[in-house]
Amino acid sequence: MNSKQKNKVNIKEIAIFGMLGALMYASKVIMDLLPNIHLIGVFIVATTVVYRKKALYPLYIFVLLTGLLNGFGTWWIPYLYIWAVLWGVVMLLSQNLEGKKAAIVYAVVCSLHGFLYGVLYAPFQAIMYNLSLEGTLTWIATGLPFDITHGISNFICTLILSVPFITVLQKAEKMIK
Repeated sequence: MNSKQKNKVNIKEIAIFGMLGALMYASKVIMDLLPNIHLIGVFIVATTVVYRKKALYPLYIFVLLTGLLNGFGTWWIPYLYIWAVLWGVVMLLSQNLEGKKAAIVYAVVCSLHGFLYGVLYAPFQAIMYNLSLEGTLTWIATGLPFDITHGISNFICTLILSVPFITVLQKAEKMIK
């Protein structure tokens, strides 16, 4: 299979990616009662490990669904890049990670993304609301309790769920082929 065929999305993948994007959104809605605790990072890590570049499809289906169903407010615009940062970092990791080592590495990466969520969001806030450096730092500091919750919950969820979810996706891929 040449690289053009490998990167081409087929009907099966369109269905899978649509379902994964919808599942990401549904998991977030279900967990909305717990602020900044969700499985989006687990989904991004797992789909990136299994689907590599194509993991952007379910990721952006999630982003689009979030905008469509929650409104395309200014809060939504950073979603266009914040989640892609996590995808990009996972893309840089070794593809040979397995077992406990994989779970720990993925959990640390996902956790760091959660801890840095406010920092990643801040450039947009600064530009959108014309914040000074002091205003931007204040905005980041105000969100720290939420980012701490986000980072800790990302670590726990990813540590427990990433490898099993990756395994399920890999087995499903083999069965469907």
